[in-house]
Amino acid sequence: MAALKIPERICGVLLFVMQMYILSGQGSLSSEHSQPIAQYLKDHLQSSTVATNTKATATKVPDYMEKCPSNGLCSRLPSDCMTCETHYSCIYGKLVPFNCTAKNGVACFDEKRQRQENFIINMTCQFCWQLPTSDYVCNLSNSCKTVSCPRQRYNTTCSVLDHVRCLGNRTFPKMLYCNWTGGYKWTTALALSITLGGFGADRFYLGQWREGLGKLFSFGGLGIWTLIDVFLISVGYIGPADGSLYI
Repeated sequence: MAALKIPERICGVLLFVMQMYILSGQGSLSSEHSQPIAQYLKDHLQSSTVATNTKATATKVPDYMEKCPSNGLCSRLPSDCMTCETHYSCIYGKLVPFNCTAKNGVACFDEKRQRQENFIINMTCQFCWQLPTSDYVCNLSNSCKTVSCPRQRYNTTCSVLDHVRCLGNRTFPKMLYCNWTGGYKWTTALALSITLGGFGADRFYLGQWREGLGKLFSFGGLGIWTLIDVFLISVGYIGPADGSLYI
């Protein structure tokens, strides 16, 4: 009986059917023979479940391993692949050595191809939120108005790029100016204002339907409205109705 290999699903079905068959009183098996079989099925089902859970736990890979190169130089590891001792007594903007350790599962070497666990990284003394804008990416907003006075700002969250090292949290809040575009071209708007502005084509293109209808039925305000719009679009005062910037 111990040499049998019963799949987990079949084992569970057999255990359920056998119990119902015996409890109904129609089964011909005696309790002397049925109990050992039922006990075996229970043990087999439990052992299969434990083995499956153990295997799933053993094969789980940490999330940071996706960013960590295999068998590379320790000095080039991304920040998520190492743990460094942080000290805040350094001079801002100066290169400072930091003692770092590779995280579990990360294998790295020095220039002589010798395995290292503890190594030194030279890092510029600055907090992550003090980095230049090219060293981090932020969640952009397409709901604020870029054409407004004063210019609008919005709160967002920024994350430092993988290869950039800095002090403090690598994810930080920041307030940015509205700076997004809906795909409208300034040259197209100006050309429509000069050529077909009397029919409101420039306003229709920018999504300003009410103003476009007003210019259409007034023949561009008898030409006066057309000239004013040409000037305002050329200096960038009139923009898209969604509040975005020109391309």
